[in-house]
Amino acid sequence: MGEELTLDEFSALKQIAAMGWQKTRPSACVARNIKRLTGLKYVSHTKGMPTLTEKGKQTLFLHQCVEALCQLDANASLPVPPDVATFLERKGHVSGNATDGFVITAKGKECLDDINSRAKVR
Repeated sequence: MGEELTLDEFSALKQIAAMGWQKTRPSACVARNIKRLTGLKYVSHTKGMPTLTEKGKQTLFLHQCVEALCQLDANASLPVPPDVATFLERKGHVSGNATDGFVITAKGKECLDDINSRAKVR
């Protein structure tokens, strides 16, 4: 992807996804970040309303996956959304099931360590 988004920009993406087709006024967070997110092709304007592009949806989903991995690392009994759990299982980052809880595999730990090392470099 190349572009690194701030936490505020991720929050704006989440809010845009939650807005859907409601004709509500965007929050200050969305208004503050909409220009950059549109320029990076994460958001488009459809009939005057900001909507997520495919790139925005993928980025938001991957962010949810990383958050889930971090949460599972801290506490393995936390619930994980079904679509995120399916993705992480297919990629081999977690094993287990929703009733017994998920366990991070060696590949998942390696991925998490890589993410943490990149975050420290910035």
